[in-house]
Amino acid sequence: MYKYFYNISGGSIRSLGPSTIAALLDGIAKIIPAALLVDIFNTIYRSFAEPEAGLNIGRLWTVCAVLLIWLVVEYAAYASLYDKTYKVAYSLAASGRLKLAEHIRHLSLGFFGKRDPGDITNLLLGDYGQVEHTISHNVPQLISGIMLPVLALFGLVFLDWRMALAMFIAIPFGVLLLWLTDSVQARLSESHVKAKNEAASRLQEYLAGIREIKAHNIGGKRFERLRLSFDQLKRASISLEGVMGPMIMGAMVLTRSGMTLMIFVGSYLLIGGTMSLPVFLLFLLVGTKVFEPLTVVLMNYGEMRYSAYSAQRIMDVRMEKPLPGTENVRAHAPIEFDRVSFGYDSDQPVLKDLSFHIEPNTITALVGPSGSGKSTVTRLLARFWDIDSGSIRIGGREIKEINPESLLGDISMVFQDVYLFQDTIGNNIRIGNRDATQAEIEEAAKRACCHEFISRLPQGYDTPVGEGGSTLSGGEKQRISIARALLKDASIVLLDEATASLDPENESAVQQAINELVANKTVILIAHRLKTIQHADKILVLDQGQLAEEGTHAELLEKQGLYANLWHLHQNTDGWRVK
Repeated sequence: MYKYFYNISGGSIRSLGPSTIAALLDGIAKIIPAALLVDIFNTIYRSFAEPEAGLNIGRLWTVCAVLLIWLVVEYAAYASLYDKTYKVAYSLAASGRLKLAEHIRHLSLGFFGKRDPGDITNLLLGDYGQVEHTISHNVPQLISGIMLPVLALFGLVFLDWRMALAMFIAIPFGVLLLWLTDSVQARLSESHVKAKNEAASRLQEYLAGIREIKAHNIGGKRFERLRLSFDQLKRASISLEGVMGPMIMGAMVLTRSGMTLMIFVGSYLLIGGTMSLPVFLLFLLVGTKVFEPLTVVLMNYGEMRYSAYSAQRIMDVRMEKPLPGTENVRAHAPIEFDRVSFGYDSDQPVLKDLSFHIEPNTITALVGPSGSGKSTVTRLLARFWDIDSGSIRIGGREIKEINPESLLGDISMVFQDVYLFQDTIGNNIRIGNRDATQAEIEEAAKRACCHEFISRLPQGYDTPVGEGGSTLSGGEKQRISIARALLKDASIVLLDEATASLDPENESAVQQAINELVANKTVILIAHRLKTIQHADKILVLDQGQLAEEGTHAELLEKQGLYANLWHLHQNTDGWRVK
């Protein structure tokens, strides 16, 4: 039980305290009117049993007045419960989502490689929504459903232990039935969550690729994965409800049979004259108040068990260790790869025993066949992943000792696939420096050759760009990303051939912007068009994850090795024309 509350509260059990106390007080408040009604009945019953005493009108009025006052108290208790419970639920969910998102930001990209994007989306939205609903609805009912029978048992056992035993004797058997089926519920919940995540992932894939789907007329039976995922979700939902429903109903019937048993025992004791009618009536009224919340708890057991799995999934991600490191990066320092080996999949290494040295404030180009590890080098330098063996050093300091925030704060990245957030152009540039003024943003845009086209837009820098920058051309997005990097002013710049897919006009503008960006920086450039790197200070030629050659453009051509072959192929294909 402790683990359940710990997980759904995100490790903050104390935050559930106010709503728990409010739920308990609300439950107790609902029992008091039953006792007052018994007192009214007892007063009336005594007037018939003892005619000479007469009807105590004053007592009846007093009890009625107390009952009216207690209704106000009960309303106040319920209002307090409502207020505290929902505030706690929504606050925990809101802060929990933000903390989880911040925690995920500090994890390596290897974490995302192992999980489907739909799974992470459902974790932040669906799983937290389930936990939020549990805290706001199920937890108060659970507290009330557990505590009221306990308090009632201690109170009623002194009144008549036989009736109390008859009332509560069936509860352990109902709980036992649920405990015996707990593993089944866990498996069904896990299957349902996996099916839901798979369906969300396939739907996300469908919507993200809708342009290609329409262009190639992919539909019907040709897009089976979406249909199959929804079919699997349907089957998992039916299994979850169909299997657990009868088990939960069985536990409810078994638990409530205590009420029936109590009525039989009470009737027997009444006939035998060993119990008075008012006592029997008190047990009846209190019994209904006790079994009502207990029945609700049993009805919601499946939902609570499901939320337990959702909470466990959230806690599992929160237990993922972020990248370690406490030291600050040294700006304008040499970069060294020393016998580095790495693979996204441990069975298939991408880099093998790779070593090279880069001097500060120089331009180093990475070239080589597709799959040789060029992009992996830049990703490891940005510490998106940690290496399997070897060492990466910046200024002589191990990259694993450097705080990832400090490291990324001194690295600017401009790649072919630019992503812009669904915000204004100005705010997308400001990502490079959140404290930048409007004048600084415009200056960066001018240096990146994008101020002119931004100024022509209807709202200028306040123009929304659409999700992913969908309202801008590829060249415009590239120049905005360069303006972002210029504003950041990091000492290390990583470029993944930002001009490779652009038309000549945009390529010229972007190249001019890049020239502004790389001035007095340590630049690592992934080159596909070899003509763009002829003046690089050093060219590293990679082949199958290893360093095949290094040197300047002229030196590598003289060696007549892999680079020279690539250069001649580039020269031959550069003149191709479609006739």
